Amino acid sequence: MSLEIGTVVPDFAAVSTGGTFRLADAHGRKLVVYFYPKDNTSGCAAEGQDFAQAYAGFERSGTQIVGVSRDSLKSHAGFKHKLGLPFELIADTDEGLCRLFDVIKSKTMYGRPVRGIERSTFLIDARGILRQQWRGVKVSGHVAEVLAAAIELS
Repeated sequence: MSLEIGTVVPDFAAVSTGGTFRLADAHGRKLVVYFYPKDNTSGCAAEGQDFAQAYAGFERSGTQIVGVSRDSLKSHAGFKHKLGLPFELIADTDEGLCRLFDVIKSKTMYGRPVRGIERSTFLIDARGILRQQWRGVKVSGHVAEVLAAAIELS
């Protein structure tokens, strides 16, 4: 079961590169939660860099960004430092957030079936309501689309 547009996202707490991240702490600001498959891969680095380059625009629109993958906190810290990311990364090693947002999918890698994160982004309003979601994201042009939606959302 996945979250529906227009419903309140249940509060959660998760370990991140900035300490414990709580959804409740983001209330009063819009929030972009983006899920990506793996630290230190080309597509995920490109997506992170796109969000970093657009960070000032998200800040001006009153929108916080947080990235999520199943990688460890140590891996996230290195990835964040290497790319100079100005936002926190959540280490969802137990897949709790992945299940909440229903982003774990069966994929094929090198001809073998694997379970992995489907690149997905969610826009939550200042009251904690899910307003938009993008699933099966292609990196090119995606961040500009998310920023436009965040600016439009009042």
